[in-house]
Amino acid sequence: MSNTDTAPAEVACTHTDFAGVLHAREVPLGGPRAMLVRRTLPQRDRSMIGAWCFADHYGPTDIRTRPGMDVPPHPHTGLQTVSWLFEGEIEHRDSAGVHAMVLPGELNLMTAGAGIAHSEVSTGRTTILHGVQLWVALPDAARDTDRDFAHHVPPARTGDGATVRVFLGELAQSCSPVHTFTPLLGAQVDLDEGATLTLDVDPAFEHGVLLDRGSIEVCGTTLAVADLAYQAPGRTQLHLANRGAGPARSILLGGPPFTEELVMWWNFVGRSHDDIATYRELWQGHGARFGEVHGYHGRIPRLPAPPLPGGRLKPRPRPSG
Repeated sequence: MSNTDTAPAEVACTHTDFAGVLHAREVPLGGPRAMLVRRTLPQRDRSMIGAWCFADHYGPTDIRTRPGMDVPPHPHTGLQTVSWLFEGEIEHRDSAGVHAMVLPGELNLMTAGAGIAHSEVSTGRTTILHGVQLWVALPDAARDTDRDFAHHVPPARTGDGATVRVFLGELAQSCSPVHTFTPLLGAQVDLDEGATLTLDVDPAFEHGVLLDRGSIEVCGTTLAVADLAYQAPGRTQLHLANRGAGPARSILLGGPPFTEELVMWWNFVGRSHDDIATYRELWQGHGARFGEVHGYHGRIPRLPAPPLPGGRLKPRPRPSG
């Protein structure tokens, strides 16, 4: 998924000491009449959880009477995109020649590496569109890796009123075979009404719980829909409880703190202003770095990059402690 802001803010992805709950802001996907998404990461208080650097939550949206998702070909660098749906169907095309469908409960992971372009369009069979779109920053040693794509259908592990689907990493005796360039955890956790769940987690990881529906209490804090609760490294367990009337569903993200400084602007992840300026120039100039997406028949052939801000993009210094 693209960041379609016409004046995207510079995001300096660095460590902060924030611990608590992040509240999402609404962003139109593709213009003021387009579908709204709720963006939780990045924020000034906390830009990353492990290598997770971007989190959009959207729906449930009835797209029979309003625009759905139609994101023209757009570029990415230095990251992996993780698509995860609860309802609906999205058609994915990319410049590596992949044509695939994003379906509920099935992971699609695209590696941008040095550069890729892709499009995303909700299909005519879709009535309700509902899911999350996530980005993972690549470490410096892998940020110029080759384009790639992976698909995985994780099994559902059910017991004691909880269902866990691990799409990346390892949790609750489930392990995803999908390759990542840093240790990561990504899972959907469903809780029946009144259910509680204690998960054994890696104490080297920081974790985030993004609430999709219902009411979940995370380590004593009750979340609203689209809230993301943060748990710092050092703990060996994560406690979840459904405090609402009806089922609850959340996305659990985790990974060791990402220690490299990044600059993220629009759809690019780099290490400096010059990186970002070069990526933008190559995209605007139709450079071969990003390739071509074939088969997209939307309103415009490719998404133009917005102008760079007036000053130089730079990462913030890490806080002490």
